[in-house]
Amino acid sequence: MRIAMVSEHASPLAALGGVDAGGQNVHVAALATALAEHGAEVVVHTRRDDPSLPRRVPLAPGVVVDHVNAGPPCEVPKDELLPYMEAFADDLRACWSRETPDVVHSHFWMSGRAALQVAPAFGVPVAHTFHALGVVKRRHQGDADTSPPGRIAVERSIARRADRVVATSTDEIFELIRLGADRRTLTVIPCGVDLERFTPRDGLPRREPGERHRLLCLGRLVERKGVGDAIAALRDVPSTELLVAGGPPADELDSDAEVRRLRRIAQRYGVSDRVRLLGCVERPDLPALIKSSDAVVCVPWYEPFGIVPLEAMACGVPVVAAAVGGMIDTVVDDETGVHVPPREPRMLANALRELLARPERAMRLGRNGARRVRERYGWSPIAASTLSVYGSISDRTARTEEVIA
Repeated sequence: MRIAMVSEHASPLAALGGVDAGGQNVHVAALATALAEHGAEVVVHTRRDDPSLPRRVPLAPGVVVDHVNAGPPCEVPKDELLPYMEAFADDLRACWSRETPDVVHSHFWMSGRAALQVAPAFGVPVAHTFHALGVVKRRHQGDADTSPPGRIAVERSIARRADRVVATSTDEIFELIRLGADRRTLTVIPCGVDLERFTPRDGLPRREPGERHRLLCLGRLVERKGVGDAIAALRDVPSTELLVAGGPPADELDSDAEVRRLRRIAQRYGVSDRVRLLGCVERPDLPALIKSSDAVVCVPWYEPFGIVPLEAMACGVPVVAAAVGGMIDTVVDDETGVHVPPREPRMLANALRELLARPERAMRLGRNGARRVRERYGWSPIAASTLSVYGSISDRTARTEEVIA
């Protein structure tokens, strides 16, 4: 099967930790690689953001990244990319006229717009994964939402027109139905985790007498990820440090606006000496960092899925997570981690104190989390489920064409 993935802003080759580089990049890269391991041929179409990049770059056996010329070949915030999507679609049309894929899988709303503008003319079915929904972003961010004005209308159209919408959580299904999607076209397939890289640790981290406990926040440094709430909670969690991994490289932290905001919060709550902002951490270094922590804290205001909790659970580390979005599915309260309400630092502090005071409970949550991830979230079975979706919409498209003929 020839699969065209469309991921306009989230290149699988991008360095992670920036404002627009995070879970979607990981998802696209890992899913494409796993699909190829099942025998598929995958081309990932993403926007060129560097003039020196070759048109096509191998990612893994059977996977190629295609750099589409659409807009200036430099970094552009994703919320400013919509004007270039016509050029993106034109490039896809030219590419697919030379080599037509069997299935298109678009990721994020602008990719869905471009894919549905081109694929039907070739008789190619489209599966779509939103990764985030504008209606949810607007609900939580209000006037601070920087999405283009027409985003929600475009997402509503995609939800109704795509041959299949692949949601990453059950929470997303309800949002899609409210957008007008036909329940029969919706499928839940979660994101996965690299089980070879993220492996269970052996026991709890060893701490010398009087040594601080360690908490970890990991991911993009944007306000809605809730890192500020974790810093505020630290005031009521004594003898504990908080490491924050993500954002720009360490030598560029001082010039980052979100880093400056987080430092102000730490100063306001009197915990500056217990908060360490590490900057961007390379993925090969993440497992050791996670395993050095007593708990991983993931408390975004909203989260379509959330890969970090899976990576922590795979390492046998308990997760304290906001009960939002995909983390309602992945983190089982008092079984693999602890759920807390978003934007509630006091309740977060209470949960953290209780967890750190009971190492036997932390051990149990960590073991259960590692087992749950290995049973449910490996990329190979997720790729197999995704291929099943591709097969079903390809069969339906073929039958429709036969009826028309």
